[in-house]
Amino acid sequence: MALNLRQRQTECITRMLNLNQPVNATGMANEEVYKILIYDKFCQNILSPLIHVKDLRKHGVTLYFLIDKDRKPVHDVPAVYFVQPSHSNIQRIIADTSSSLYDSFHLNFSSLIPRPLLEDLASGTLNSDSIHRISKVHDQYLEFVTLEDNLFSLAQKSSYVQLNDPSAGDREIEEIIDKIVGGLFCVLATLAVVPIIRCPRGGPAEMVASALDQRLRDHLLSKNNLFTEGGNFVSSFQRPILCIFDRNFELSVGIQHDFRYRPLVHDVLGLKLNRLSVQGEKGGMKSFELDSSDPFWVANGSLEFPEVAVEIETQLNKYKRDVDEVNRRTGGADGAEFDGTDMIGNTKHLMSAVNSLPELTARKQVIDKHTNIATVLLSEIKERLLDSFAKKEYDMMVRGGIDRSELLGVLRGKGSKMDKLRFSIMYLISSESINQAEVESVEAALRESEVDTRAFQYVKKIKALNVSLASANSASRSNIVDWAEKLYGQSISAVTAGVKNLLSNDRQLALTRTVEALMEGKPNPEIDSYLVFDPRAPKSSSGMSSSHLKGPFKEAIVFMIGGGNYVEYGSLQELVQRQQSVKHVIYGTTEILTGEEFVEQLALLGQKMGLGGAPPAASTQ
Repeated sequence: MALNLRQRQTECITRMLNLNQPVNATGMANEEVYKILIYDKFCQNILSPLIHVKDLRKHGVTLYFLIDKDRKPVHDVPAVYFVQPSHSNIQRIIADTSSSLYDSFHLNFSSLIPRPLLEDLASGTLNSDSIHRISKVHDQYLEFVTLEDNLFSLAQKSSYVQLNDPSAGDREIEEIIDKIVGGLFCVLATLAVVPIIRCPRGGPAEMVASALDQRLRDHLLSKNNLFTEGGNFVSSFQRPILCIFDRNFELSVGIQHDFRYRPLVHDVLGLKLNRLSVQGEKGGMKSFELDSSDPFWVANGSLEFPEVAVEIETQLNKYKRDVDEVNRRTGGADGAEFDGTDMIGNTKHLMSAVNSLPELTARKQVIDKHTNIATVLLSEIKERLLDSFAKKEYDMMVRGGIDRSELLGVLRGKGSKMDKLRFSIMYLISSESINQAEVESVEAALRESEVDTRAFQYVKKIKALNVSLASANSASRSNIVDWAEKLYGQSISAVTAGVKNLLSNDRQLALTRTVEALMEGKPNPEIDSYLVFDPRAPKSSSGMSSSHLKGPFKEAIVFMIGGGNYVEYGSLQELVQRQQSVKHVIYGTTEILTGEEFVEQLALLGQKMGLGGAPPAASTQ
């Protein structure tokens, strides 16, 4: 049985909607109760990719509201609250109970409610004489957003900026690490697994791994812990591996253009919570949902865009042939009159045609949806030459550089300001050494196009620091490291330029290559220095290498701190499909970012470091 995060989280939400009563095999409670659902914005985002309105109706939810909206009393009906444990939410719940808005209150918090807030809730409802209205309080450990079976996000915004902010103090860094650990703990609690944890030494990855290890150890000390239920995984010899990385491990993937369907739709059309809006054929905006219920999206998300266009045409032709076949069988195509001579035969054909109609209609809707999306994408690709950007960036990464005239030609050619900025940063990252004259001509070309260059300046600064670090002798190197870490926070290793994390010839990302090595568990110089944590082992042996900690592993959870993307997700899923033995990989991140969103975070860091480059009244769109 593979780990299926989407299924497990949906089961938890279904149980919650049924007042935390056991549900039967059909996912329904034995006794149907009509109820009201109240959530905050964060929990609405958790529900959105998993539960549709028709599902809410199925579970007896007749009305649903955001907690901060004014609501009228609805008597004789229980209310299910699903909110984050925050001070403002607790105060609102106290106000709702004291106003007797609903008959009873079933409170569900997305993560563990801290003791002080629980005491505030108790004293507030006691003082208003409404504590009897609170039926139950549950910690649900659901503080993450599952977008696909193997894809989740903690929806924690700007963590890259916060972790790399030169002005961030120890306390702020600890708070962010704590928040990330809390989110990962929720994921593991939902899956009911205690993994072996691996991470590179140093930086946020080690900080999160170490803190998560401690959090799991503390929790496992209690008799009724969250991991006793998942006996099928916990007691088995085979546990999953949790591989934790920091965005600086492979900075380029957060910036590059990609020409595959799923990353392209996300990057260009702004796919959010599995939904996007595009211009319709007859004007006006059309909204579409892209998730596991869409067979075309599942089957073709990892294909290059031209292959997707061919596949849409193939599907359309197949649909037309099937419609013609139905018409031919029922006598609708050639206009032949029905003379009653083959009553039984014709009746069978008619029944078959009627039965095939829903499936044909559903197929046509999917084809129309992807035709619409592909048409909008094509116009963006032509307008911005996105295919050219993707190809040239890939070539740069493989070759370790680009011809100067070609580089400047791209920067003075078509493309948005953000496309040119991303291309320039990719040039910096892929170049093994910095040619000062070349960099100055790139900056001049960007200024000509009125591009905000703060993100470029930031990466240039970090790159220069890495170069000086590499050339320094060991005595002065430690001084540079001390100075750099004080000045630049965690980003000393930000641009692991040129050789180490370049794409290999089969387009495999460094992340995918490393995860594959960690799952195989064979000796490998790339990962031999990685730390090992086993929260179930005695503390003294943690971090030490033991045979069962090295694998091989059938299941992995890969977590990227500081922002992930559909390029990495796709690459890891391709790794699974390539394996001869059955493997399973879940990919998660603090937040899923488009190239533009990540570059905006780099620009913010450039601004915090006092690097210039913002043109007057210029936009980076």
